Amino acid sequence: MNGRLIAIGDIHGCHVEFAELLAQLALTKNDRVVLLGDLINRGPDSCKVIDLARAYHVTSLLGNHELRLLKYRQTGEKKYLKEQDMDTFTKLQPADWEYLESMSLTFEEPELNVVFVHGGFLPGEPWPKQGAEIVTRIQIVRRDGKPGKRADEPEAPLWADLWSGPPFVVYGHTPRADIHKLKWSVGIDTGCVLGGHLTAYILPEKRFIQVRAKQRYFRS
Repeated sequence: MNGRLIAIGDIHGCHVEFAELLAQLALTKNDRVVLLGDLINRGPDSCKVIDLARAYHVTSLLGNHELRLLKYRQTGEKKYLKEQDMDTFTKLQPADWEYLESMSLTFEEPELNVVFVHGGFLPGEPWPKQGAEIVTRIQIVRRDGKPGKRADEPEAPLWADLWSGPPFVVYGHTPRADIHKLKWSVGIDTGCVLGGHLTAYILPEKRFIQVRAKQRYFRS
């Protein structure tokens, strides 16, 4: 009997909500869990989130927050860091860095015709060939056809609105008050660290479970 395939949106250090969601999921040994990146930064305790991820043997994907810290660690260049990143950077232990370095860009389940990713994909290009700079950061497609952030061009179309599949894409990165479900994608970053919810998407039954944030930990 095959277990469930479960995606969990951006955790951002919210270890209490993450633990509560894992408890509600009542995982069995056949279940597989994929964290959609941005396990760290902004919230109360990034290290505890990584500890839980390790303890539950989940698959963790690379998010833009992990990518930033890894780049800074490799280069020492401050341009990669944002103000709140240094707090996480100084707390991470060698085993945590090893965990971040092991993160994949995507996770594919061909039987369900689904791909998991942190940010998304640039429509019209083969998704497996798209690099970290695109798949961890894309939110919109700019007028010149390049990937961008919502803040850069608020009127530009979201990549997911232009994505016509296959595959079906499950992603995080773009926080919203509600789950963003379209024909060929679903966005499940529901802003836990901003005081929203931590969301899990369960396949094959296509069901959602949410845990409400205990408080607002970060203001963007």
